[in-house]
Amino acid sequence: MIRSLLFSSTLVPIFRTTRTSPSNFLGFHCLPFSATACFTSISVLHCPGIGVRNPASFCSNSLSVSAKSTLFMEEVPAANEVQLVEVLDATNDNHGGVIVEMDKAMDSEVFVPILRASISHWKQQGKKGVWIKLPIELANLVEAVVKEGFWYHHAEPKYLMLVYWIPECAHTLPVNATHRVGVGAFVLNDNKEVLVVQEKSGVLRGTGVWKFPTGVVDEGEDICKAAEREVREETGIDTEFMEVLAFRQTHQAFFGKSDLFFVCTLKPLTFEISKQELEIEDAQWMKLEDYTAQPLLQKHEVWKCINNICVTKIQQQYSGFSPVLTSPAFSSKRNFLYLNEHDMNRR
Repeated sequence: MIRSLLFSSTLVPIFRTTRTSPSNFLGFHCLPFSATACFTSISVLHCPGIGVRNPASFCSNSLSVSAKSTLFMEEVPAANEVQLVEVLDATNDNHGGVIVEMDKAMDSEVFVPILRASISHWKQQGKKGVWIKLPIELANLVEAVVKEGFWYHHAEPKYLMLVYWIPECAHTLPVNATHRVGVGAFVLNDNKEVLVVQEKSGVLRGTGVWKFPTGVVDEGEDICKAAEREVREETGIDTEFMEVLAFRQTHQAFFGKSDLFFVCTLKPLTFEISKQELEIEDAQWMKLEDYTAQPLLQKHEVWKCINNICVTKIQQQYSGFSPVLTSPAFSSKRNFLYLNEHDMNRR
């Protein structure tokens, strides 16, 4: 939404169309109305530039503004001038910045002056970071926004987030997500057989190496649920998550991002394998000693270490981290805390 601010010389009333409730700003309150409000025949004595780089203002000798939301009136002193300025509607973030969510189609030639005026407005308010969320339908505005000093922060399938720093100092904005999260599932049945797969793609394709079911944690998905899902998708086996046995961190793993990989142990609830045709070449229950004896797994230190952890866990000489539902301090949504429940219960 775009708001219109009318500035004037002496204490002339200023009308602003906005969806903000009356309690959120100071000024004279007019009752809500649904008819069209118009400002016409305004003589502009002088229009000072408003903007960050190239001055821009919205001035005319004849203006007409339509409004169907609550109408407010406030008095603002100025210097013998009348000026109408449109600014982008924004919400405050928790760190002294603003967030703009664009949802209306707009030409870049119209948008840029409004953006410049908005940044000037936010600068006067002492704001810091400016976040603009552009849906894919408004991709035509990307070049214009970048030319105004914004840079890419992150992208999702349906939008691009751009950011700008107003203060003349190094920015303190958080960077985009730095890690990808993956899981590997150690599933052992009562016959001391481990559930393993061979993949149709990836670095182990065609090598004949058997490995744990693995995969990437989805957005908003818990590690424990991701491990259960990956096992079910790749092998058709239902499981119950037990513990996180270990995790590994690597860097420059996926498009320059770091990677967190959680080795988990799960209890099988079903045993008949139904492999995923798209990604899995083969799947089976394999004797644990045959799995750990594979030459490639013996060659690499990290795999040898993971195998030793799994064997030690079977011997009941190792305790991992179990998920415990907890209530966070600043949210009503409960989440999992992974802890060594075995040692906790010994107290």
